[in-house]
Amino acid sequence: QVQFVPSGGGLVQPGGSLTLSCTVPGGTTDNLSIGWWRRGRGSGREFVASMSWSGKMTFYGDSVKDRFTIGRDNTTKAVYLQMDSLKPEDTAVYYCARRTGGSYYFEYEYDSWGQGTQVTVSS
Repeated sequence: QVQFVPSGGGLVQPGGSLTLSCTVPGGTTDNLSIGWWRRGRGSGREFVASMSWSGKMTFYGDSVKDRFTIGRDNTTKAVYLQMDSLKPEDTAVYYCARRTGGSYYFEYEYDSWGQGTQVTVSS
């Protein structure tokens, strides 16, 4: 298990942008395959985005494709999720987690879920 600390959530208007960050206190996300997932009110956890341990491959859920970008900040060693053109339906608690192997799209392939950070898109 790895302890992740997600941050950067908040309230934003529709069409706005927000950047989430996932850090390992006292450590680094280097060589970790990390994904972002979200849980909206009354729904299960939904795949948002993921990246390979090298960062060379990225994957996105259909609902966020072309709007969100996942990457690794080489200075802070955090994995970020840049969210643009936000919609009310993006409102959710966002989690970062470590992919332990296999598919990027299956929840059971991830562990070290952490607390999550709330994103609210509303006017």
